[in-house]
Amino acid sequence: MDAIAATGAIPVVPRRKTAATWRPFDKALYKERNLIERFFNKIKHFRRIAARYDRLARNYVSFLFLVAAIKWLK
Repeated sequence: MDAIAATGAIPVVPRRKTAATWRPFDKALYKERNLIERFFNKIKHFRRIAARYDRLARNYVSFLFLVAAIKWLK
């Protein structure tokens, strides 16, 4: 934990309520991070994305864009 703080990183995820010490965190940044994590969870339901079946990076990225468009339209 000290090594991370020494690099200048700021805490984004809040501590649990049962933690002995409390540390401040950025609520707006946490909200954005949570949205991104939930999006990655949704696109990993597509097995082709989660398992990286494509041999070429361009094929993987193109399918990733297709999945993102499908999720955006829902």
